[in-house]
Amino acid sequence: EIRSGRVFDAVVDFDKALRDPYDPRRLRSDYDTGDHLHPNDNGYARMGRALDLDALKGAVPVAA
Repeated sequence: EIRSGRVFDAVVDFDKALRDPYDPRRLRSDYDTGDHLHPNDNGYARMGRALDLDALKGAVPVAA
């Protein structure tokens, strides 16, 4: 599984960042454009805050 597996160095869980805590199958209303599928500007800002920029830098290669 992507969230709990060790396949990737890191993941960004946008679902967790944007979901409604009272109904996890839905977007939080303050992040919803109104179509219940796409995030609005606040949602995109939240997605940006969920991203760990340090994870994009990667690890320093270790000499063998």
